[in-house]
Amino acid sequence: MKASNALSGISRRDLFKLSGQYGLSSVVLGASALTGAVTLGDVARAAESTYEKRFAKEAKHTFKLGAAGFNARNLLIERAGVLEFARDLESRTDGEIRVEFIGDNQICGQTSCVEKTQSGIVDMYAASTQNSAGGAPYLNVLDYAYMFPGRASQYHFLYSPESVSVLRDPLEKRHGLKFLFSHAELRGMQMGSSFADKPTVTKLEELFGTKNRVTGTQLGRIAMELLNLNPVPVAWEETLDGLKQGLIDGAETWASAVAYANMSPVVSQSVDLRFFCGTEHTSMSASKFDALGGELQDAVLESSYLAQVHVQAANEAALVKTVGFSDPVLPGTIFAENDVRVAFLADDQIKMAEEMCSPEFNPEPWAQWRERLNGWAGGMDTYQTIYDVARQVPADMKPENVEPRRWWKS
Repeated sequence: MKASNALSGISRRDLFKLSGQYGLSSVVLGASALTGAVTLGDVARAAESTYEKRFAKEAKHTFKLGAAGFNARNLLIERAGVLEFARDLESRTDGEIRVEFIGDNQICGQTSCVEKTQSGIVDMYAASTQNSAGGAPYLNVLDYAYMFPGRASQYHFLYSPESVSVLRDPLEKRHGLKFLFSHAELRGMQMGSSFADKPTVTKLEELFGTKNRVTGTQLGRIAMELLNLNPVPVAWEETLDGLKQGLIDGAETWASAVAYANMSPVVSQSVDLRFFCGTEHTSMSASKFDALGGELQDAVLESSYLAQVHVQAANEAALVKTVGFSDPVLPGTIFAENDVRVAFLADDQIKMAEEMCSPEFNPEPWAQWRERLNGWAGGMDTYQTIYDVARQVPADMKPENVEPRRWWKS
């Protein structure tokens, strides 16, 4: 199947109409089961059938999930797990819990979904931890530079019992959020038009002095400053024009975000700097979770675990076969269709970057935030704890080979 996926021939307007008729959840759940090129009628029938099954009985709990910029099309590009979570949770509870997606930034965006969840406007949300760090600053704990040597170490940490003590519990106590599951990538630099006519980046120094958009993460900003990448805050709605017109040279994000956020037409090179987390996570209101009975709480956790296992395999496959994050870039992928070159840096260049900016080699710039996060976590050394867990698996382990574990039972 081509990277533009089965919905490529269906207009955004038609998908919006279907979502208005059957709800976004029924549209995306129905469409995700279709294969190959499909027609609008195919999607409509799948949405109707899914809607009828989901509403065959009255739900005891209906959770609104603020899906930020996700919609029926891009939910099938980056495999962030929300589809599988919703499908499994509704099935596992025999319809007692229903999950309704509200996407396309209709109710909240990447930076505001966390606050809308905390205030009760939505019950769950899917957004990057970095963009959510404005409303939940403890999420910065994932963003120490080069704390994770690879995607396998990220998944290993998410499955670990240590993730409860150093991530999940402090987040719940400080911000009222129940961390459920997350996709895992490492952020690189996505270079715009100013790098279109330049050779593919092979040396770190080729990025020195460039001006780059940064997300809401405070720790990511520290890393970029230490790498001479000149982080500048740019509103998301201005980022694509900035990359296209050369007003900024690049933006820090991960590869599949380039694909699902429609950045590919304005990105010329995707530089695999992998210097800190790219985690599109799903959390829910802790108070809404606590209000559920024990069996339904167990169901939420089990569905979160299933979603985590799914993401681990599905997003790895999508990175290569849908996004095109490989060398060579596979034909028919989003990167191939938009002439995005992938720049995989050699180990010596990654080591140079690590020595320039990581707390392991350059601790002083991180000291203030490290002390703050340690205090919020009850005094533990957050960086060292996660760093050590991340190195319990080989640095070159394939992410799909990480052993899944139920983190709350380990």
